[in-house]
Amino acid sequence: MSKSARKIADPRSNVLPFKRRNVCEIECIDNLQFMRKLPDASMHLIVTSPPYNLGKEYETRRSLEIYQEEQAATIAEAVRLLSTNGSICWQIGNYIEDGEVFPLDAVLYPMFKVHGLQLRNRIVWTFGHGLHCQKRFSGRHETILWFTKSTDYTFNLDPVRVPSKYPEKKHFKGPSKGQLSGHPLGKNPSDVWDIPNVKANHVEKTDHPCQFPIGLVERLVLALTNIGENVLDPYLGVGSTAIAALKNDRNAYGCDTVQDYVDIANKRLQELDEGMLRTRPMNKPIYEPPGKIKE
Repeated sequence: MSKSARKIADPRSNVLPFKRRNVCEIECIDNLQFMRKLPDASMHLIVTSPPYNLGKEYETRRSLEIYQEEQAATIAEAVRLLSTNGSICWQIGNYIEDGEVFPLDAVLYPMFKVHGLQLRNRIVWTFGHGLHCQKRFSGRHETILWFTKSTDYTFNLDPVRVPSKYPEKKHFKGPSKGQLSGHPLGKNPSDVWDIPNVKANHVEKTDHPCQFPIGLVERLVLALTNIGENVLDPYLGVGSTAIAALKNDRNAYGCDTVQDYVDIANKRLQELDEGMLRTRPMNKPIYEPPGKIKE
């Protein structure tokens, strides 16, 4: 066998690069400074996961009152930027103080209502891994508050349908007897989403301790925007929202105050452009260990 025949092929040789045709504006800057540079009603989706005020490496723990004031300012600016038919999705967990749990979706809800926004769903994001608590049940869910500015809002169900449990089920009576009863593209994913969080063995893991799974944001991007529209994440982290937007032909805007995270975001976006970014498919089934009894 010749030396050339034994040579291992470059894995990039069979990868088609992603040709970025959309706008991507990312900065390392305070989110209010970044947002105030953007025009009124220019964003079709504002989706983010703000700090939970837990004292993580990317935040300074404050009193709950100061945290609420900071969130109120960011939310007010988000409302200014939101288009008439746009959506705001605030993914949030719990604030813990002296063992007491404060659900931040309940704390922040009035800050959206004061601007006249309308809650469309309180989505429960559930995941199988996390800290093991000793004095309460271990937390295995967080929430996404989805608000709109009006009753005329974008909602595309078909791109985010999931496989039906009984795809061959048929009507057993009436004029449609014998025909398939479900939608051919699958069912509505409901308001409970079982999507793995990004832990050590996750294909998308970076150095960020609380990273957004791309598939979670992708479902929101596809359902709540159309091709060519603008998506903003004012707490960008390592860029999962920007990736979900650009991957699906939307424009991406975002900022973060930690330069290391912005650098990782830019690196991931470069890998996306090159066709080398590894992601978990949006509707990939949850792994079930061999031998586990199914319901």
